This record gives sequence, structure tokens and C-alpha cells, in this order.
Amino acid sequence: MIPHAVVSREEWHAAQAAHLRREKELTRLRDQVLAERRALPWLRVDKPYRFETPQGPTDLAGLFGGRSQLIVYHFMLAPGWEAGCVGCSFLADHFDGTVAHLNSRDVSFAAVSRAPLAEIEAYRARMGWRFPWVSSFGSDFNHDHQATFTPEELASGQVFYNFRMTPSAEAHDELHGLSVFVRDEAGAVFRTHSSYARGNEDMLTTFMLMDRTPRGRNEEGTMSWVRRHDEYAGAASATPSCCG
Repeated sequence: MIPHAVVSREEWHAAQAAHLRREKELTRLRDQVLAERRALPWLRVDKPYRFETPQGPTDLAGLFGGRSQLIVYHFMLAPGWEAGCVGCSFLADHFDGTVAHLNSRDVSFAAVSRAPLAEIEAYRARMGWRFPWVSSFGSDFNHDHQATFTPEELASGQVFYNFRMTPSAEAHDELHGLSVFVRDEAGAVFRTHSSYARGNEDMLTTFMLMDRTPRGRNEEGTMSWVRRHDEYAGAASATPSCCG
């Protein structure tokens, strides 16, 4: 931790007040950017997608659960993986408490992975999660939303991720992201926004709290210390995050 001055109460209050002015600037800028996000154009989704859920097969409209808005987290769990991505798992630890609040405000939530439903359910049981999580196995859904890439795309040297061409060396066949959809009164579905990479880190309440501490996130690299929540006892041998 870097050295810090130890000052009088008056000096401490003055420094905090000066920093608060900067925080208010950030808050106002954030409000402006969020308003711009809500005003972005929409993209109609006409392609049929099928998902397997614990309640049976459904389509994208079915994931809305009768609500008009839907948030989808593209969770990195491909067919055959023994466990989900460490970084995605870290983020998913923050989901359960939000679902009831989202649902009360006309927003549904679901995580979507390419792994078959049985593999998703096995990992869900290990992690103890309750949020809706469905399988897009055999579907192009995650690929069409720039969260999955084919071997041919990776072999080309670059993939389209985070709205830019990204070198394959910085990518994987699975990457994480978040997509938002709305359904109008006629039943048409539109994609309103997607975000990737650090665009979703404000969902990480753990990091947001750590950012308020003197040592911050205490990282040697992005998410370098993060593990699945049942792996911290053996952190030295656990798999590091794949979302860095």
C-alpha cells in the first residue's frame, strides 16, 4: 500500500470534500452516459432461437416470462467444460439477490451458456445458485451476440468482439457479455444494448466495495486473485480467471 499522509480532522474533511466534488462530476457524467445508452437505436431480432430450460424448451420471447424487458448474461460454459469460467462465476455470485428486484420492475434475467442443460445444472448445484440459467446448445444465440467464436474465426487472426475487431490472441472460443432486449405489445423482440469486457464490471459489487478501500482491488493483474467461491481454501492451485 502506498504511503498516506496522516493529517488533522480539518485537513481530512477538506480533502474528502475536494474528492467529493470529483465524485459528483463522475456521477453526473454517468447519468448522462446512461441516458445516452437508453436512447440508442434498437435492432429487431427475427431469427428463431431455442433454449433448454429446467421447465422445458422455449424461445427468446419465452425468456421474458411475461415481462417486457430481458437482460441476458452470456456465461462462459461451453459443452464439455468441467466448470464455468472463473470470472463469470465471480460475477454470477452477485446475481441471485437482484432477480426479485428486477422482476418487480418489469425486467427478467437469464444467464445463457452453450453447454447442455445437464452440465449447467450440475455446475449450478456445485455453486448453489438460483438465478435462471438456460442452455443455447445447438443454437447460434451466443455466436450471433458476439460471445462465441468458431475455430475458423479465431484462425483468421481476429474476431469481432466488443464492437471492434479484436486480435485472436486476445480472444477465446468463449467470451463473456451482456445483452438487453425489449418486447413490444405486438410481441416483436428487439436488442437494445450489449456490453462486453470491462463494460460489465459495475455489476461486480465486490469490486465496487473494494474500490473504496485503501488497497483497492489488490490485483497483480486483472482478476488475478479471483477464484470460484468454493476454491479459496486451495487458491494457490485453483484456476485463475479466464476473463482477464
